[in-house]
This record gives sequence, structure tokens and C-alpha cells, in this order.
Amino acid sequence: MSAVQAAGSPRVGIVEWLRVSLGAVLGVAVVGAISQWVEGASGWTQVAWLVAPIGASAVIVFALPSSPLGRPWSVVGGNTLGTLTGILCAAWIGPPWLASGLAVGGAIALMLQARCLHPPGGAAALLAVLTHTTDWRFAFMPVALNSALLVGAALLWHAATRRAHPAAQPAPEALLPNTDDLSSAIDAAVARYGEVLDIDRATLRGLLEDAQTEAYRQRLNAVSCADIMQHEVQFARPDDTLADAQNRLTEHGIKALPVIDKNRQVVGIVTAADLRPDPDSAPSAMRESSAPVAARMTRQVRVVSETRHLSELIPLFASSGHHHLPVIDASARLVGMITQSDVMQALHRAPQATATAPLSA
Repeated sequence: MSAVQAAGSPRVGIVEWLRVSLGAVLGVAVVGAISQWVEGASGWTQVAWLVAPIGASAVIVFALPSSPLGRPWSVVGGNTLGTLTGILCAAWIGPPWLASGLAVGGAIALMLQARCLHPPGGAAALLAVLTHTTDWRFAFMPVALNSALLVGAALLWHAATRRAHPAAQPAPEALLPNTDDLSSAIDAAVARYGEVLDIDRATLRGLLEDAQTEAYRQRLNAVSCADIMQHEVQFARPDDTLADAQNRLTEHGIKALPVIDKNRQVVGIVTAADLRPDPDSAPSAMRESSAPVAARMTRQVRVVSETRHLSELIPLFASSGHHHLPVIDASARLVGMITQSDVMQALHRAPQATATAPLSA
């Protein structure tokens, strides 16, 4: 594919090509015929009964039905407000070059505030300045009338040809592909969509990647420790023996036990490494196994609140070297345990609240 082809708008099928082109022919012809009749019947004579910006509007409403720039309010409001801005500048500002710039810039500012941004609205503002139109009625006849008739013609044409207008939006829960697959996925989706989109592929890819990143960030912020922690927590007491702690680790296939006091507040943590006997003191292994957990536990324990978000846990696990974190409630009582594996699993599934289960004895 050449650089020129890549930069241009995508090709469409012959059916869509005919549908769009014929729709514009009929639409603009109908707008012109009705507007000319209205002007003659009403005696409200203006500079023209059909304005050039309607041709640009026709491109958008017939060829780009998905574009927010072609929504009914955008077309009617944008063209009308743009024309009114041009009329004011033509009437109040002397130098044509200055009036032209202020008319277009003012039209853009006004359309943005009114949420009816429509590119032909800038052309309508410039048209009023260049023709030195100062009659405010010109904004309504022919501009507003032309715009309203064009919108009506487009709605009827899209309905008759079974093309929704405004075009239906994709399902909000649709999953985005990985960023490496976005280019081919975009090409396939646009080809299947069958119409020109007023956004280039590079911008669309960037938008999708930003949306994916933002959705991922919101997902992390929506998941709390309480949603992913292990509720059935195995723990030890300070006066439990090392043998008891070792048996509990082996029986449940875990690598760490939080140590709690009578109020179930965390006072330490003991790991499999802490319970490993010293090879230089084998004769005393029996005696060591009967020693209390308090003798081997780590007393400075990093704990996390059950309301803490997943986004805060990731840097904690990544930078601190922790593999297990006890989870506490508002009263500093042990209510769960989170491991690196729990965090990794949460990153690959939709957040779901887990029912609270009682602590093991």
C-alpha cells in the first residue's frame, strides 16, 4: 500500500458508494427545491435560497453517519450559530481580513460551547463576511431552513436504506484487543463497518489504547483488598510451638502464617524459612520444635487495610519484596491474607466481591 493510499480515507463497497452518493444527490436537490419554493411563496427574499456550506454538511450527514459532527443539533445549530457570528462580524468589524478571522474563530468558540461543533458552520461564518451579509434573517432563511431540511432528508434516506442515523454505538462492555493487535483489528472492523470514519487509524489506535489504559486503571481502583483476599486465614498464636506452626504450613500448603494476639490483632508473621531448623544445631532440633512461635516470628509486619485498592497493592508487592500481606479491618483485626498470586489473578479477571468467611480457629 502506498503512503498516499494509507493516508487517505478507506475504500467502501460499491453498494455503500452508491447509497451515499445517491443520497447526497437527492438530499441536496430536495433541500434546494423546497427552500426555493419557500422563498418564493413567502416573499422573504435573501441573497440566496441555498448556501454553499450545505454541500459540506451533506458530505458529513450522508457519508459519515457515525460522526458526532453530523448529529441533527450539530448541523442545524452549527450552521445557524456560525452564520449569526459572521453577520455580527460583517456588521461591526471594518477590515474584511479581521472580520473573517474573528467570524471563523468566534463561530468555533460558540459551537463548542453550544455542543454543536460542525465544520461547515465555520464556512457559513466566512460566507456571511465575504458577502457582507448584515441581515440577521439570513441565518434562518436560508441557512437554518437548509440545515433542517438536510437533516430531515438524511434521516429519511438512512431509514429507507436501512442504515441507522445516528449510527448505533458499539456495546459498552466490548473488550478491547491487546495493543499489538489493534492495527489489524481496526482495519477489519472498519472494513466490516462499511463506511468512512472521520478519524485516521493512528488517532483511532491511540484513542483505543488510551481508553484501554484508563479502563484498566479504573478497574484497579474498583477492586479492594476485601474483594480478592483469602478470607479463610490460617494463623498462629505467639505461644504456639514451632512444630505446630510447621505442621499448619505443611497441611495447608502455604508459606506464611500471621501471628495474632487474643484480640486478633497482628503482632508478627512467621514463614517457612523462619521455621527451618539450623543445620549446625541438629541435636537440638527436637528442643527447637517445642519453642514458641514468638521466638522466631518477625515482629515488624506490613499489613494492609481491607478497603485498600488493588492499584495501591501492585507497587507494594513490586518494590518491597513482600509475598504475603495480612489484611486488617477498621479495628486492626486480622480478616484476610493477600499474596502475589491473588493480585495476579485479580489483574486477569473482572472484579467480583467475595463473600466474607469466618477465620479458621
